[in-house]
Amino acid sequence: MPIPDLIGIQTRSYARFLQAEVPPDKRKKEGLEALLREMFPIESYDGNLALHYIDYELGKPRYTPDECRELRLTYGRPLRVRLRLTRKDSDEIQEDLIYLGDMPIMIGGGEFIVNGAERVIVSQLHRSPGVDFIKTQAEGDRALHSCRIIPERGSWVEIEVTKKDVLGVRIDQSGKLPATMFLRAMDEKYSRDEDIIEEFYRTKQIRASQLEPDMYLATEVVDPETGELLVRAGCQVGDAVERIQELGVKNLRIISSVTDPLILNTLAEDSSHSRDEALLKIYTRLRPGNPPQLDKAKKLFAEKFFDENRYRLGKVGRFRLNRKFELANESRSMTLTTEDVVNCLRYLLKLRTGESAFAVDDIDHLGNRRLRTLDELCADEMRKGFLKLRRTVQERMSMKDPDQIGRVAELINSKSISSAIELFFGRGELSQVVDQTNPLSQLTHERRLSALGPGGLNRKRAGFEVRDVHISHYGRICPIETPEGTNIGLIASLSIYSMVDDFGFLITPYRKVRGSGKLGDVTYLRADEEMREVLAPPDAVDPATGCLAEGPLIVRRHGELGQATRDQVTYVDISPKQTVGVSASLIPFLEHDDANRALMGSNMQRQAVPLLKVEPPLVGTGMESAVAQNSGMVVRARTTGTVTFVDAKRIVIDETDEYVLRKFQGLNERTCMNQKPLVRPGQKVKAGQIIADGPATCNGELALGKNLLVGFMTFDGHNFEDAIIISERLVRDDALTSIHIDEHEVQVRETKLGREEFTADIPNVSERALANLDEDGIVRIGTKVRAGDILVGKVSPKSKSELTPEEKLLHAIFGRAGEDVKNDSLELPAGEEGIVIGA
Repeated sequence: MPIPDLIGIQTRSYARFLQAEVPPDKRKKEGLEALLREMFPIESYDGNLALHYIDYELGKPRYTPDECRELRLTYGRPLRVRLRLTRKDSDEIQEDLIYLGDMPIMIGGGEFIVNGAERVIVSQLHRSPGVDFIKTQAEGDRALHSCRIIPERGSWVEIEVTKKDVLGVRIDQSGKLPATMFLRAMDEKYSRDEDIIEEFYRTKQIRASQLEPDMYLATEVVDPETGELLVRAGCQVGDAVERIQELGVKNLRIISSVTDPLILNTLAEDSSHSRDEALLKIYTRLRPGNPPQLDKAKKLFAEKFFDENRYRLGKVGRFRLNRKFELANESRSMTLTTEDVVNCLRYLLKLRTGESAFAVDDIDHLGNRRLRTLDELCADEMRKGFLKLRRTVQERMSMKDPDQIGRVAELINSKSISSAIELFFGRGELSQVVDQTNPLSQLTHERRLSALGPGGLNRKRAGFEVRDVHISHYGRICPIETPEGTNIGLIASLSIYSMVDDFGFLITPYRKVRGSGKLGDVTYLRADEEMREVLAPPDAVDPATGCLAEGPLIVRRHGELGQATRDQVTYVDISPKQTVGVSASLIPFLEHDDANRALMGSNMQRQAVPLLKVEPPLVGTGMESAVAQNSGMVVRARTTGTVTFVDAKRIVIDETDEYVLRKFQGLNERTCMNQKPLVRPGQKVKAGQIIADGPATCNGELALGKNLLVGFMTFDGHNFEDAIIISERLVRDDALTSIHIDEHEVQVRETKLGREEFTADIPNVSERALANLDEDGIVRIGTKVRAGDILVGKVSPKSKSELTPEEKLLHAIFGRAGEDVKNDSLELPAGEEGIVIGA
């Protein structure tokens, strides 16, 4: 199977978010389109005015990427939204195209130019919305379980078994409530105790004469004369047997068998007896200072769990709930339903029985963790901006007379949206300056996963389990590549073939095994789907026949290693390098390395600076060309055609398709971007072919180091510990020489004593020191400079004393020349030398 698009995780998610190339009427309801549809229409408080969303368009960028780098601007395209204002009291309709801000454009790989620097948005690995069942602690011979219903947006609901053997519910961080009280509040259907008992227990009808003290009643018994409650539903009859029989009741409904009294214990703790009572008690717990009122209680509960704007499970949360409870008629509700709560309670009851079909969830399993990619992270940040915009629009609608609103633009303040975009791309926790030391470091940065960030883990509180390598990482997350410091295990990297599905779960490819061990089509599996299969490694395939080998095979089943026959195997791995990431896959004979040394090697490859004289490795792994192609530092042909013009700065294909090469430009890590053409005039090229090398690439292959002949020996103690001795020839031939580009700045200020100036006329400086400055005092391009050399001549006015008449005359004739100034020139710092390439 060919290597997939290694930066597709970035490019696909942003294309899905913007849908820039899709006509407005054909856009899917996802990304920016879904966000705008969710936020509009905006109605005024009195309902008279309504602002509707029609569509949006993205204009052309004002500047080129190189201009943005030089002027420290953001490379983006203007986002304009078409809005329509309608009035109920008249047929008047106003429509306008409103500018909301600039959406950054993705360049090369997955990076953006924000304020002149290239940045990347790192994908976030977080706990998936849905339901999780966990074992909290063991109490004697019985374990205590709990479950959390985690929405995409809104209040968390935690249901747990307490030490008193009662089901308690927490809403966010509130105190515990009986679970039956929460169930009553959810639906009128469970308002009475009898309704709840019928749901969770089997009941049967018996004659009153058959009643015994240890039986549990499924209905309450009330004395009709006095109105006294003799036995509450769910309680044992006890001493009330005779009194019940004296009432003349013929038949009674009892609970057939009470294997687990958990629900009955919870009912006994529940002080509410109807839905209204339950709502009021929940309201007093959530709003302790407010006097309880039924209408307010109903409104609060509805807002917390039934309003999609405030509580939303999301498609992932709903998918996981349906999958967990194996619902035949899959619910599509994006809010919490009564059926969901009942299913959670049933599952908790089953967990207590210890049945093998019901198990607690492993929260570190990739079936329960998902990836928040660029589109989702950006939509979340922009949603905050749109909520501010909505409030502003509603306030302006209420303050202005509808007849005085001339244009829709008068209601809109686009600052809230543009500042949200700027905050996310420029200063967000997951927005990082791209590591551009070499092509590999840039590529791996764009494929990085972080468990930190907004709504994620805290590196100080994250334990060992969440950092550890997990069986579900196989083929999805690289088990080797991770930092060595406090972020170990919290920052990870995608495996080579790993992709993201529609729900944000990581998937990896396998070949389906058909009859007689024949291999079928490639299928992508999620981590939870994989647990149900029997998976063989790639070396189980016989190269001669292309089928699975006969005899016992080593396989993975339910996350454990074991043996199976050919007929039992359902899938086969796609490649031996499927388990590792890009960086680790560049290490030859990786399987013979110690894991800790391989981790160091993976990380240190990213620190290799591009050499002046590059050469591909003699011993490679076959991944070198794939890394170079996907890095974004090389130039690839957009179209198939014939090269018509080539020089050091420009390549033209078929007269019209022009590629301007980047020459000696500084990158984020001070390394040098210098692209060199690989094609000749008249040469035919295919779309996607590399036509120009970048830094640390040679003929379209990654070339990070040097093929040196080394001796492993002592040398008079000079190479003690980790010291290395190199020959003079390596230095003389520039074999290990690299180019670094430093930028030095100086500013001219207006001081109290006057204005500072750039000039070549600097007092008390020799002619030799000024020889390389032009008439404006700026060093000439091409000059070789050393530490202490003047780069920019600058003078500042000194403190003035009272001028004599002679000095005044000199100033009047010669201007600044006669003035007393001090030297404030910009000099090259100590330890640096080089050639000036731009000023």
